[in-house]
Order: sequence, then structure tokens, then C-alpha cells
Amino acid sequence: MKKLFLLGATTLLLTATISTQAQDNSSTSSSSHSKFYLKVAGGYFFSVSPGQFPNVGPYPPQDLHTQLTPGTGLDTLARKVLTGSYGEGFRAGLSIGYNINKYLAVEGTFNYFHSKKNLMTRQLTTLAGSGKELGHVESHGYVNAVDFAPSLVVSPGLEKINPYVRFGVVVPLWGRLYIETDASQLSTPAGIPVGTQVATAISRKEEIKPNVTIGFQGALGVSFRAGSRFDIFVETEYRNVPVRSKEKEITQYNETNTLINGTTGAVVQPLPGRTLNDLSVAEKNTEYQTTLDKNSNTPVNQQGSKVIYKDNNSASNDLKSYINIGGLGVNAGLKFRL
Repeated sequence: MKKLFLLGATTLLLTATISTQAQDNSSTSSSSHSKFYLKVAGGYFFSVSPGQFPNVGPYPPQDLHTQLTPGTGLDTLARKVLTGSYGEGFRAGLSIGYNINKYLAVEGTFNYFHSKKNLMTRQLTTLAGSGKELGHVESHGYVNAVDFAPSLVVSPGLEKINPYVRFGVVVPLWGRLYIETDASQLSTPAGIPVGTQVATAISRKEEIKPNVTIGFQGALGVSFRAGSRFDIFVETEYRNVPVRSKEKEITQYNETNTLINGTTGAVVQPLPGRTLNDLSVAEKNTEYQTTLDKNSNTPVNQQGSKVIYKDNNSASNDLKSYINIGGLGVNAGLKFRL
């Protein structure tokens, strides 16, 4: 990818230099303006390096359908590994730039990025013979992020149609991976009336905060003179921004339990559920580690949907996960010379 990018940049600059002979490149129209300029841009990016999604709690990144046969156990009917990237989505940016001379400029850009929503896990269990759904878990994730991207812009300095190359780094300022999960389960715990079941429904949202990181960005573009102060520009941009998880917090949680007739599904009576305030510190908060050992705060038991940890009053521990919010995209926008 880097070799291809450098080859394209060289070709673009050579072509622009040759075409200089056919263009009026006098700077009289811009000499009355400041060397500073502003740019606003919007674009859409596509994934170029998809990978396997991280686990969602105990659930791996799989689309899994299992079937329960009473007396025999679970059989796998279908299994698919879920892959993708959080680099696909919409991006908007505001830049301030300074023309060092007609060939070189420096820019600083603040970008907001919103990725598309990705299916991270889906687990479905049905009853053999009837196809009755016994359990279902489905999670979707998306990224919101703000970054600062300083860059150097190189061009032949043409007036009417000016191609350019832009390259620099990406410094994320803020970002969150949001994961939304809906789950349902039928169970038959001890102590309930014969012929009944407990239907549990859970909805939760969690936020994963990233570690500090730095990425790379580069673009090939062309600007078109639209007036004495305005240019219109379009560009193709490539970004590579790897991100690793730091900590996670569950911010929304709602669990309902209902006693139902095991044959008809009719509601017998509601049962106590749980809300966000009922979660332990360990259930609500997670700190990620490179390695889990005997000192890590990991689960030791489970009672229904409640997970019991070594220390319920401290943040739990899980393995770090990695995602990439880079991609290949197309931007378009307006440049205003101050």
C-alpha cells in the first residue's frame, strides 16, 4: 500500500509539473490574501484491513446456531466467524492551514468519525424437533471518535486546477467503542411450579475506552478555483489507526424476569429483575490486561445472570482487544482563503 501510494504521488507531481507550461500560474490573484486558509470537508471511508472482532464478554465473534436435544445435549448446526473493521463510516473535518510558499503548506485538521454498526456476536439455541428458541444473544458495536491530524501539503502551486499530496499523522483525542447487546433465555430453575419456565430478557450498553495511540494518514487530491477566495477540492485518503482497549464500563442495563407457562408461553407473573444500580463493581467495570494470571479479578461462579468475581467490589480484568479505525475513503469540501 505504501509503495503504491508513493508511486501515485510521484506520478501526480510529475504530471502537474509538465502541465505548468500550459497554465497561467501567476499569483497575482492570491497575493492580496493572507497565507492562512480554512477547509471544511466530509467523506466516507471503507474498510481495507478487516480482521476478527474482539470477544463480547464470554461470547466469541461468531454467528453460532446450536440445537438442544433433551438427554443428548447441544449440537452445532451452523458456525461463522465474524470479521470486519471499524474503519468504515462517515468522517467530517475542519482544517486550518498556512501556505509556507506556493508549493508547501502545513495543515492541522480536527476530524469527527462515526463508524457503521457491526455485528460482533450472535448466539442462538433452539429446541430439537420444535425449533423453539431457548436462548439468543446478539451484540452490535460502533465507534465514535475525534482526532487531530497535522500534515504537510505538497503541490506544484497551480492556480486554476492544482493537484496535491498530503501526508502526516493521526492523534486520537477522544474515542469510544459502543457495544449494544440484547439477550433472552428460557430456564427452569429449582423451586418454580411444575410446567412453568422463567423468561429472562436483558438489554445493555457498554463503552470501551482506548489507550493513547498514533496513526498515519496520506491523501492524493486536486483543488479547483471557484472564486477569488474559494476552492473546491476532492481527494482520496488512506488512514491506518490501530487502537487497543484500556477499560470498559456498562452504562445501561435492564433485566426482566417473567414466570411463564412452559407450553403456551402465557405470563403467570413477573419476577424480580435487575437494573444498572444492582450490578456489582466488577460486573460494571473492566480493566484490560495483556496477560491474565492468578492475581487478575476474573469470574469464579455465576448465579442466573449475575456473575461472581474474586472481588466483586473491584473492577474485573479481561484480555486487551485490538481494532483499527483506519480505512480508504473519499473526501470533498471547500477551501476558504483568509
